[in-house]
Amino acid sequence: MSAPLKFPDFDPIMVHIGPLSIRWYAIAYIMALVFGWLIVKRLVRRNPVVATTLQVDDFLTWATLGVILGGRLGYVLFYQPEFYLAHPLQIFQVWHGGMSFHGGALGVIIALICFSYKNGLSFLGFSDRVVVVVPLGLGLGRLANFINGELVGRLAPDWLPWRMVYSTVQGARHPSELYECFLEGIVLFFIMYLLSCRLSIRSRPGLLSGCFLLGYALARSFCELFREPDDFLGYLVFHLTMGQILCIPMALAGIYFIVQSYYLPKLTNLEINNDG
Repeated sequence: MSAPLKFPDFDPIMVHIGPLSIRWYAIAYIMALVFGWLIVKRLVRRNPVVATTLQVDDFLTWATLGVILGGRLGYVLFYQPEFYLAHPLQIFQVWHGGMSFHGGALGVIIALICFSYKNGLSFLGFSDRVVVVVPLGLGLGRLANFINGELVGRLAPDWLPWRMVYSTVQGARHPSELYECFLEGIVLFFIMYLLSCRLSIRSRPGLLSGCFLLGYALARSFCELFREPDDFLGYLVFHLTMGQILCIPMALAGIYFIVQSYYLPKLTNLEINNDG
């Protein structure tokens, strides 16, 4: 039996520039948005064409607001509503952490609905391209969680060679942030990208969106088995965590979109302007 690994205690701040501190978590968000934007610009040009590259440029701002506002409000409402009701000014102190993926997902969905309606786009067609890159943000976000030494795993068995000792909690733990980075990020992105390469799948509105929702719900629910529940929540009904409970409606929505995609008319190319 080998000794447990020691968490390296990274500095959560990447660089100091005078009074300004740039955190790894912020860099993860920026990289996810930039890489996602570049990939979606390529995806929307594939048949059936669902948007122009200029429209993807415009949507970047909408997506950024959806992720940040939705992620923060989701954390406030889903995880600590009583605390933030008593301390409302701390809602704006995002540098202390506290973002919810499920809230961010709702924020991006609202942004997609509004943007698609405003620009006369197919909501399902456009969202099918956007969801392909969401796992990039998930993976980078979980990597930032690991660097910060937060969202640690449950106690690991003595035989596990990669069990890890953190300075903030007792006992050797599962590095559950890396599990989530791998499954929710790398694996899910690889699957989504392969699916998006098939015209028969891209042509069915909502199919890719449904695959992402269901895939994420399954990956997150599995990883929650190794992640320590938030100490202010613990285990909830049926010994489930809040993350697992929030994945239930996401999985059901994914199944609905997958089934519905086979009954909706297939997508056809969008009429692209010359400047698009």
